[in-house]
Parts: sequence; C-alpha cells; structure tokens
Amino acid sequence: MIIKGAAIRSFLENPDTGLRAILLYGPDVGLIKERAEILGRTQVADLSDPFSVVELFATDLKSDPARLSDEASALSFGGGGRVVRVRQATDGCSDICAALLEMDAPTGAMVIVEAGELSPRSGLRKLFEGAENAVALACYGDDARSLPDVIRESLAPHNMTVSRDAMALLQQSLGADRSLTRSELEKLALYKGEPGEISVDDVRASLSEAAATSMDDVVFAAASGNMDKLDAALEKTFGEGVHAVQVVRASSRHFQRLHLARGEMDGGKSSEDAMRSLRPPVFYMLKDQFKAQLGIWPRERLVRAFELLTQAELDCKTTGLPAPAMCHRALIQIAQAARAGRRR
Repeated sequence: MIIKGAAIRSFLENPDTGLRAILLYGPDVGLIKERAEILGRTQVADLSDPFSVVELFATDLKSDPARLSDEASALSFGGGGRVVRVRQATDGCSDICAALLEMDAPTGAMVIVEAGELSPRSGLRKLFEGAENAVALACYGDDARSLPDVIRESLAPHNMTVSRDAMALLQQSLGADRSLTRSELEKLALYKGEPGEISVDDVRASLSEAAATSMDDVVFAAASGNMDKLDAALEKTFGEGVHAVQVVRASSRHFQRLHLARGEMDGGKSSEDAMRSLRPPVFYMLKDQFKAQLGIWPRERLVRAFELLTQAELDCKTTGLPAPAMCHRALIQIAQAARAGRRR
C-alpha cells in the first residue's frame, strides 16, 4: 500500500497493527529517521532498549537471509512491544522482505525498513506498494506547504513566533533534510534566547552562514549566466552535504522572486521599487546582481526557467539517476538562457 498526503500523520501516530512491515524511502535521511522513531515509539517506550529494539543492516541480511523473519517472530524479553529496524536497505533486500510478507506465522514486531532514494522501477518499492500487509512511505524534503508547519511546531515549545519576512527567509534556507531543519531551528531558538517574535535579522545571524552563502553563489551564478562560477559553487555546495533537491528549490524560490519583481516593473515600477517590494528584502550585498538579472529575464523566459526547475526536481525524485547531475543539467540550461539574455 501507499500512504501519502494528509493521511501520513495519522498513520504515523496510529499505524495499522496488521501490517508486516513499513518501508521508509527517499532523499530526506532526516525525515526517514524522524518517521522511524515516531513509528517505533508507538510500540516501545525506549528506542535504545536492546531487548525491545533490534537494528539490522542490509549487509547482515545478505549473510543471513532468514534473520529478518526470525527477529520479526521473536518475542520481546519481558513482554511488551518490539521493533526491528532494517537500515540501508536496497533492492537486494527485496526477496528477503518478500519472504517476511509471505509468512503464515504471526509476527509480534513492527518491522521498519529504511532505504535511500528508490526509483519507481525499484523492486523493493514495488513490493511494498503492491502488498496489502505492508506500507510504503516516501520521504522527500519539506515543501512550501509542509515547511511552515515544521518551523512553527519546532519553535512553539520555546514560545516563539516568526515574522512574515523571517518565515519567508527560513523557507528559502531550509527544507531538504528534516534533521538539519530541526537542528537549525533549535540553534535559532537558542540564539533568540527568550520568547517573542523572530525577525529576519535573527534568522540571518543564526543560520549556517557557509551553507547559505554557497547556495546564494549557485543561484546567482546560474541566473547571471556565469558558467565557471556555477560549476565551482555547485561543487562546493554538494561538498558541504547540501542535497540537489534543496539547490533546485532554492533556485525556484529565487526565480519566483525575480518573477514577482518583474511583474511590478511591467506594471510601471522602477527596478529599485520592485526590489523593495519583495519580502524578505534582497540582501544588500546581492542587490546589484539581482537588479542586473531583472534586465535579462523577461517574464516569458522566467516561465521557462520554472519549467526546467520543476522537471529537475521531479527527475531528482523519480528517475533513479544521480540527483546532482539532474540539478547541474537544469542550472546549466538556465545559465545558458541567461547568457543569451545578456546578448540581447
């Protein structure tokens, strides 16, 4: 079975006890970990209890294929619930998981299988999606709909709210990895130090400066048509562990801002007034570059850039091809369009 959308939250909090196993897969490693822990806590109070929680790796199952079924059937020492987590699963685990799903004997443990990105052709993914006694949950980075809720949820225990401009800046900077998002928000709360409203200045002072700077380098190099700088900035950004989907989304948000400003200019405003209308405001050190980009990106070309970036995100999630390569290809096409715009 496949569970997605609004049904995910209720499933995580109250999973079907008749399921043999749950597959968590996707590029957001932090979200996979968070969902595995939420599911695990529905069965056991302490996820570090070795008598209640067993962790297996794909390599363990390769050398002992029967172990997964054995662990799923074993009783908890001292009674109570039990959790079996399979880490770093791949398509090589498909037959082993199929044997678990086909068992006649009842199992007393919740089996959580954690994998990375799996294409629609993946045997493991197809197995879980097609089984009536198993569930597949895709774990992709937070988007414009889910990220604000994560931000508010993380800051609420600190009695902190977020201004509109600060929320927009956080959405620009976070979202590809749930663990990193939570970590950055905890750091932001620590920086703020007391209840109240978080401002843009608070966010800029708190966020990981190096990662934010390298992301800006990528986005502005692509939108300006600077091929050499784009390649260098992408290599640095990926080297810092930033996921390709996060880069694509940051690029999409940048072009949305260009589109908004361009619309204001088409309505009669100057480029300066159009930039001042944006929220959050354009960072002062990047204003000259942003203004120059407004001159080379008319609205019809911006629409094409959106199409390229939307397709790139889809390719990163579904094709099974290396996500950095998909991201790089789209940004190169955008940089080429920017260079063509400069020559006009």
